[in-house]
Amino acid sequence: MGHNLALGAHGEQLAADYLAGAGMEIVERNWRSRHGEIDLIAAEGDCLVFVEVKTRTGRGFGSPAEAVTVTKQRRIRLLGLEWLRSSGRHWARVRFDVVSILVEKACAPQIQHIEGAF
Repeated sequence: MGHNLALGAHGEQLAADYLAGAGMEIVERNWRSRHGEIDLIAAEGDCLVFVEVKTRTGRGFGSPAEAVTVTKQRRIRLLGLEWLRSSGRHWARVRFDVVSILVEKACAPQIQHIEGAF
């Protein structure tokens, strides 16, 4: 399990760096409530973006993005609503993105940013 946690943390750092490099502001990382966790919350202009990061070391179980199931999407939407209520801030637009990261041996990480994934 320690390897998976380290891989996940590495992936989240890569995703945060990638999004910041694309001009997004990271508002919060690993926001938790009793219902779960949102990996990254970012702002892009007047849009608030809830980001699910999936990192894998291979494609044996499909692409990392395929791991964001309908059940996971539903949970992230509910968590996003919970975060919005607790923040007291208003955003003109809200979006749910997925950042898929494939970290294979002897290769540079492959990062795919899927805007408005669900």
